[in-house]
Amino acid sequence: MQTGNEPLLSVTDLTVSFDGFRAVNDLSFSVREGELRVIIGPNGAGKTTVLDLICGRTRATSGSIRFKGTELTRLKEHEIVRAGVGRKFQNPSIYEDLTVFENLEISYPKGRGIMGSLLFRRDTAVVERVNEVAHTIFLDDQLDRRAEDLSHGQKQWLELGMLLIQDPALLMLDEPVAGMTVSERVKTAALLKDIIRTRSVIVIEHDMGFVEEIAHQVTVLHQGRILSEGSMEYVKNDPRVIEVYLGH
Repeated sequence: MQTGNEPLLSVTDLTVSFDGFRAVNDLSFSVREGELRVIIGPNGAGKTTVLDLICGRTRATSGSIRFKGTELTRLKEHEIVRAGVGRKFQNPSIYEDLTVFENLEISYPKGRGIMGSLLFRRDTAVVERVNEVAHTIFLDDQLDRRAEDLSHGQKQWLELGMLLIQDPALLMLDEPVAGMTVSERVKTAALLKDIIRTRSVIVIEHDMGFVEEIAHQVTVLHQGRILSEGSMEYVKNDPRVIEVYLGH
């Protein structure tokens, strides 16, 4: 069980090796409730692999990942989702031929298992929750629109909404503003600041302006290890970070 002083997520001595190559090497960090943590670093630093390890897509070679006091390295991917960890990948994964409303509705927790899905009916609670999430992700005026007709940024927001409707305690986003317009990036920053009122967020991002706008804490990875960690102001002035990442 999670204690009052325990972080929401604790990663300890985490390592994963692929054919002898350590993609993540003895990594330790923690995320508090209501924290927005951004992970940055050069290509190949191990950023996406860290998210893969947390969500169970990749199995750790050694180390611990504790979420709300539960050891995630022992769980399967769907069990980690049920525990309260949501993951958004870089490319939107939505149902293009369904409307915005239907995409959100199909993601609504219906009661687990086949019977829960078969017995699911659209009721007032579902409609209210869909409308609430649609408003949060700036798509409340697009509910009847087919997902394929949305802009790239709107598709990103829709997939984020499909995760939010499941109410995860930890949300992990891989380059959420890649390909967005300037105005969409501004709105996404506001959206993430709203989201962290009720949950924690880990973001992988290369857009340093966006990172500076949203991050509480920044973790800089290099060759699978933490190179620097702290506020954006601190890490961007760290000579090691300038040398291996920001300077290039």
